[in-house]
Amino acid sequence: MKLITIHRYERTIEDICSLNWSELTRSDLVSVAWAYYYFSVQFRENLELARDLNPDDVKLLQLYEGECDTANLSPFPGVAAHGEKMNHDEFMRRLLTISDIDHRVRQRIERLGASYLAEIRCMPSEIRALSIASYEDGGLERVFRAMLQAEDWDHPSLQAFKHFLVEHIRFDSDDEVGHGALSRHLRPDDRICPLWDAFRDILVGAAPVLLN
Repeated sequence: MKLITIHRYERTIEDICSLNWSELTRSDLVSVAWAYYYFSVQFRENLELARDLNPDDVKLLQLYEGECDTANLSPFPGVAAHGEKMNHDEFMRRLLTISDIDHRVRQRIERLGASYLAEIRCMPSEIRALSIASYEDGGLERVFRAMLQAEDWDHPSLQAFKHFLVEHIRFDSDDEVGHGALSRHLRPDDRICPLWDAFRDILVGAAPVLLN
């Protein structure tokens, strides 16, 4: 009989997906976008670490080319020109510049983001690299589908964020050539739990209504 291992980090993914996404207000969703920006920074850094640790890995090179210095999110009005190449965290940074957010809320999330990145950057490079497979091979796709349960996307910055989420679901989900297929050979384990726990915590910290 084949045994199926359920990693603890997968339970954290399920916890994130089970948050109160459908009841987010527009301002709550903007706060989530700000929190996600910090995640996108650490994602790029982790992918760079994975490339550094596996310099001859062709699949990771292809994944890197799909996430960094790429035009696959372009164009988008006010964020990316036609054919413009950029890292995906740069797309997030740009959409935040047109977001409508209370100054005090922004300062609070910026403090959360700085603490989050400091926490992630203290983790071993090998573990950060392994996290990429958990993100690309289904984890983020599930989280993005949960986020899309929110109803009010009626702002240019949120339309850009929705574009980011929908396109990443498309990037990740192809079982043969998608980003999941390019990363799953890294075989993550529960050493990556702190990265998923920290992601959950910054989302909830940015938008506490998610716990309602």
